[in-house]
Amino acid sequence: MHRPHIFLVAAASAVSSLAAVAAPTAPASMLEASNPFAKPSTLPFQYPAWDKIRNEHFAPAFAEAMRQEAAEIEKIAANRAAPTFENTIVAMERSGQLMNRVGAAFGTLSGSYTNDTLIALAKENAPKLSAHNDAIRLNPKLYARIKSLYDRRTKLGLDAESQYLIERYHTDFVRAGAKLSDADKQKLKEMNGQLAALSTQFAQNVLKEANASALVVDSRAELAGMSDKQIDAAAAEGKKRGMDGKFVIPVVNTTQQAGLSVLTNRATREKLLAASLARGSRGGEFDNRDVVLKIAKLRAERAALLGYPNHAAYNLEDQTAKTTGAVNQLLAEFARPAVNNAKKEAAEIQKVIDAEGGGFKAGPQDWGYYSDKVRAAKYAFDANQLKPYFELNRVLQDGVFFAANKEFGISFKERKDLPVYDPDVRVFDVFDHDGKQLAIFTFDPYARSTKRGGAWANAWVPQSKLLGTKPVIANNLNIAKPAAGEPTLLTYDEVRTTFHEFGHALHGMFSDVKYPRFSGSRVPRDYVEFPSQVNEMWMAWPEVLANYAKHYQTGAPMPKELLDKVQASQQFNEGFRTTEYLAASLLDQAWHQLSPNQIPTDVLAFEADALKKAGVDFNLVPPRYRTTYFSHTFSGGYSAGYYGYLWAEKLDADTVNWFKENGGLTRKNGDHFRKTLLSRGGTLDAMQMYRNFSGRDAQVRPLLERRGLTGE
Repeated sequence: MHRPHIFLVAAASAVSSLAAVAAPTAPASMLEASNPFAKPSTLPFQYPAWDKIRNEHFAPAFAEAMRQEAAEIEKIAANRAAPTFENTIVAMERSGQLMNRVGAAFGTLSGSYTNDTLIALAKENAPKLSAHNDAIRLNPKLYARIKSLYDRRTKLGLDAESQYLIERYHTDFVRAGAKLSDADKQKLKEMNGQLAALSTQFAQNVLKEANASALVVDSRAELAGMSDKQIDAAAAEGKKRGMDGKFVIPVVNTTQQAGLSVLTNRATREKLLAASLARGSRGGEFDNRDVVLKIAKLRAERAALLGYPNHAAYNLEDQTAKTTGAVNQLLAEFARPAVNNAKKEAAEIQKVIDAEGGGFKAGPQDWGYYSDKVRAAKYAFDANQLKPYFELNRVLQDGVFFAANKEFGISFKERKDLPVYDPDVRVFDVFDHDGKQLAIFTFDPYARSTKRGGAWANAWVPQSKLLGTKPVIANNLNIAKPAAGEPTLLTYDEVRTTFHEFGHALHGMFSDVKYPRFSGSRVPRDYVEFPSQVNEMWMAWPEVLANYAKHYQTGAPMPKELLDKVQASQQFNEGFRTTEYLAASLLDQAWHQLSPNQIPTDVLAFEADALKKAGVDFNLVPPRYRTTYFSHTFSGGYSAGYYGYLWAEKLDADTVNWFKENGGLTRKNGDHFRKTLLSRGGTLDAMQMYRNFSGRDAQVRPLLERRGLTGE
């Protein structure tokens, strides 16, 4: 019963017994043969047949998938034979394959290429799928079989991965409520259904509100500071929206907006930031305040029903952090030095404003614009000087792919014959060091109105030896698409994101596990960002940077003096970056460390109070996400888990030191990283996996040094 996700050698006796296990006999399909989900795709690696998939295929496919999986699970639960690893756990791993196919495709289109039909179906299906999953996890006969195996797990003669699979199934079912009374199970089902519907509503509101909150101005003068091409694009966006003569700047998912660093008109900057900050809390049909309160209350009530003081305690128990105390300590450890650094940075910004005779106190709308001036003064360096050297295709092929080849020996070949859901999606075959095909990788770089914000990776097809599947892994970015014929030039942060997401892709592509439950990035949420953050190190690695950072017109390499300035300014603005991230992380914890009777009535007042109590209520640095558009935590699977980026960065910073201490970008290091960690998926405890790689526990000092937070 594997579900699609952003992404060992067995004993001989176990291998032979597994090979003999057939998939549960699915009931005769009621899905029309013409439906592309009726059978696995015949394309390479079961790559989805996007050219055949239509909106109308999803509803009947989901209905049939739920029916088939329910029948498969009932057959396992009702089996009169004594429970064995093969007839229970392995049979469950083989079940639900139609659900996996339709779920992966629907999730991809819902995130990257949605439309009104899919939006409506997501809303309609959310409670149905929740009830379907509850019917499996709360099935007493099924849990009894799992419990029987769990109690005897050390006596079954299984290999380590198989034994750990029993343990994970037992944990999954207990945490899902398998031990509750029948009456409490019914309450839980109702809560889960409501939460599924509310989370879907939150996500859809965020997307619709982003489109509705675009900044609209009347003249080119108001957009001074933007390039002529950017202003022309704003005019084209206005025309596209039926506002001829107006200029429209769409907002992205984070609080900060790209235009804030270039717009010279302070009033325009203020309007743009205000539009961003007000999303989901300005009234109207996309207002998320009531949705947030309902989600927070239901999550707190569900945690109490399951025996936990709050939702955060429930979620963290199954992460590497384990407790709210550990997370609170980590965030508190960073809060004071981060805000102190941000205040020093703000003072430098104010000096520039005063020197120019600005006559005003810096506000949050001024940070991006004036911090670039501070950077220019400090390092004789404007971040925009980098963009001509960061052309998208070079970054991808001569940077990201080049580094992966040096580190792991893998190679890439673009192909044009496989169908895509949008013409901008690119497809690559990935070959291992021995020349055998390892995976298929897809790259969807551009923002569009039908695509959710942010950047992410997901597995269209996860790797599994049991099912005989090889990985098809997708990366999604949200880079502004240039006018036809113009190059796509990236910011430094966009380059970092490209390397980051490919780290997730590597985690999925190198997966070498038997069971779908452990494939790729099926690891604790606060560990999943670790491999992707490690991959960021190669973007500025001299050998890699020299290979891709070339002027898009002349091909000339980035001048050494510019490169030196980039390296020298690595910790610039780190106080701001850390503070805005911490503010969002602390909000996530504040909402989810509430008991049911502590849920507030005013979302914005609670938010302000929570930031103040945590010591991160610095007006010039608003949270990276405010509550009402914080998709990670209210609809994206990171509830009580946004701290995980920082938690994983501790491992990442320590790993960067390990690579440097052991010779840097070499095949020997890459092969060790792949063998001990990237290939292992979720087959063992995550922190033990890290110790197997590095030979020790991670230290926090490298992270503090990286972020310039070692002093007050």
